[in-house]
This record gives sequence, C-alpha cells and structure tokens, in this order.
Amino acid sequence: MKKNGGEAKDGRAAVGRAGEEAAAAYLAEAGLIVERRNWRCRSGELDLIARDGDLVVFVEVRSRTGASRFGTAIEAVTPRKCHQVRGLAEIYLRTQADAADTVRFDVVAVTFRSDGSVSEIRHIPNAF
Repeated sequence: MKKNGGEAKDGRAAVGRAGEEAAAAYLAEAGLIVERRNWRCRSGELDLIARDGDLVVFVEVRSRTGASRFGTAIEAVTPRKCHQVRGLAEIYLRTQADAADTVRFDVVAVTFRSDGSVSEIRHIPNAF
C-alpha cells in the first residue's frame, strides 16, 4: 500500500516519462538524433541529449496535464533549473571522449489532455 502522496508521485512520474517519450519523438521527427535519455550522475539527471548536426543539444523536458495550478510547463523551467542543467552538461561533456565543442540548451514543453493524449508540444531551441 502506498503512503500519502505515493499515488500522486507515481502519476507525476508517468506524466514525466510520457512527456519525455513525446519530446524524443518530436525531436527525431524534426531531424535531431536523440543519443541519450535520462543520463544520470551524482549531481542530477539530464532528460535528453541529442545531436543537431555538429551540436550537442541538452534538452530539458517539462510536462503538464491540462491547466495546472503550478503554471505552464514552460514556466517550470526556473533559473535554478537552467543553472543545474548547465552544470550537468559540463559534467557530461567532461566524461565523453567524442563531446562536441558547440552545445545548445533547449526546452520541450509537453501538455497532455485529461485522456492522456498530447494537446501541445512546444520546442524552444536556445532556451537558455
């Protein structure tokens, strides 16, 4: 049996996974090559790492279901989150032998309808 909040946390995790799947499919259709998903180190996690030609693209994915009392998916990318993603990207690049010199930080915001279908995907290249 789940403790208080367990079901809500599981629901958020499922929405997050579905958002990352939708974002990866969208980026692939747009011509990017998604190389890694959910890259982790002690300091945190990068949602998606893709290639756009010679660029390494670090993608922060944010997902929401319908109207959220917590704001839109885009609004969830705070200055603190941007700083964290940049730091994680530095760690990632130091650990990769084939890392590119040029990087980009994108945001993909995915909004779902109540039935679980995607209502909107917004891709913001060079978001931060």
